[in-house]
Amino acid sequence: MQPVFVNDEMFRLLVENVRDYAIILLDPHGIVTTWNAGAESIKGYAKDEIVGRHFSLFYTADAIARHWPQHELKLAVEQGRFEDEGWRLRKGGAAFWANVVITPIKDDDGRVRGFAKITRDLTARRKIEELQRGERQMNEFLAMLAHELRNPLAPIQSALDVADLRPDDPETTRWARTIIARQTRQLSRLVDDLLDVSRITRGKISLQREALDMGEVLHGVVESFRSAITARQHTVVVDVPDRPLLVDVDPMRIAQALSNLIGNAIKYTPPGGHISVKASIVEDFVSIVIADDGIGMPPELVPRVFDLFVQGDRGLERREGGLGVGLTIAKRLVDLQGGTLTAASDGLGAGSRFTLGFPLLPGTPDRRPDASRPAPDTPFKDVGASPRRVLVVDDNRDAAEALALLLGALGHEVKVLNDGAEAIALSTHWQPDLMLLDIGLPDIDGFEVARRLRGMPDLNGMRLVACTGYGGDEHRRQMTAAGFDGHLLKPVSVAEIERYLQS
Repeated sequence: MQPVFVNDEMFRLLVENVRDYAIILLDPHGIVTTWNAGAESIKGYAKDEIVGRHFSLFYTADAIARHWPQHELKLAVEQGRFEDEGWRLRKGGAAFWANVVITPIKDDDGRVRGFAKITRDLTARRKIEELQRGERQMNEFLAMLAHELRNPLAPIQSALDVADLRPDDPETTRWARTIIARQTRQLSRLVDDLLDVSRITRGKISLQREALDMGEVLHGVVESFRSAITARQHTVVVDVPDRPLLVDVDPMRIAQALSNLIGNAIKYTPPGGHISVKASIVEDFVSIVIADDGIGMPPELVPRVFDLFVQGDRGLERREGGLGVGLTIAKRLVDLQGGTLTAASDGLGAGSRFTLGFPLLPGTPDRRPDASRPAPDTPFKDVGASPRRVLVVDDNRDAAEALALLLGALGHEVKVLNDGAEAIALSTHWQPDLMLLDIGLPDIDGFEVARRLRGMPDLNGMRLVACTGYGGDEHRRQMTAAGFDGHLLKPVSVAEIERYLQS
């Protein structure tokens, strides 16, 4: 078979008739000089409508304001080739997601005579990727929701079981009621967060706006976190000017937004860290900056931190829990009330900053509240002796203590730890008969703890049972591979634990 040689005319016909790619030539200044069938199909312009016009016509107003089309040509010359993906415009202004490759065309002397520009329409692919990403995020969220809902249920169930075993002991009853009340509040908060996301997303939030002093609100919100701040030994500095900071907002909803932002700073700042809450007047706006020296955010997370179902810390340890919708709620509530909310971070380990702004109203503050929170009750503790040694490892202290009390009331010897490294160290010399091990721990996760324990011959007789809120098939496979003897899904029943103890 003889080879087919393509002459200039055949090549021209080939390019002009390609319909899946927009293939065009630009002069050195970016003026369109050729237009193929693919360009007409993708961009919507006929040849006589576009030849002779500047190629920036295909770019968004924001890209033109940033001089991005000219920057593309500059980079193509400097690097020999430029490739980008982003939004471009069809005729009529409809946006599509494009892959663009620009290559400079040079003569024998190295002078740029123009540019070849090839564009592909990837809108369909992007939509599929977004759907897949959304499905992944939803699945992760549902697994996290199940985990977070089970966590409060575990100490509630254990507290009820302990109370049933000691019905005539007032101290046990009081302790059980304290545990149940605290964990019920946690469940209520989770449900409220879900309902708020639903209402805000559907535009069902009703605002009761009034002139409010933001300085007064800030002091009240920070004070409401006093016990959490003390427990984590945080240094919190509130800097509010003496003059009034009046804005037109809904008191309950702005306090909710601020609570989510300050609570986020407390959650993601390690013990002993620093948090600042600074309010000021910038031109005609009240500006509030909430900054911390906590774990910070990677650059790719910052633009998406307010998106629904997006969280920075998706690790199994999930030290603080929660559904990760607090920032979404804060952002939507601020937007609804005419304010602005932005996030910034210098990277992982460099802390985070959230800046909230509202238009300033004239006025005078009424008062600054000085509320205080009562100290939490001390739960009842009682662990008796038993021929069975049980080690409970869970970073949820209520859950661990309730389970320990329950097992102690049944006559077993119980010890409680809240992290994996201590569990490994204690097991080597105490040698428990049964270890109930949570998967999500603050230092090393339960899978790694199990693997290390299974490598210790002296602990071959110990029963190792995962006691967790994670119940998916993948988590179960990981538990088996790590060497767990069984898996208990929170909340755990007495009968299930006794089954392992008897075996």
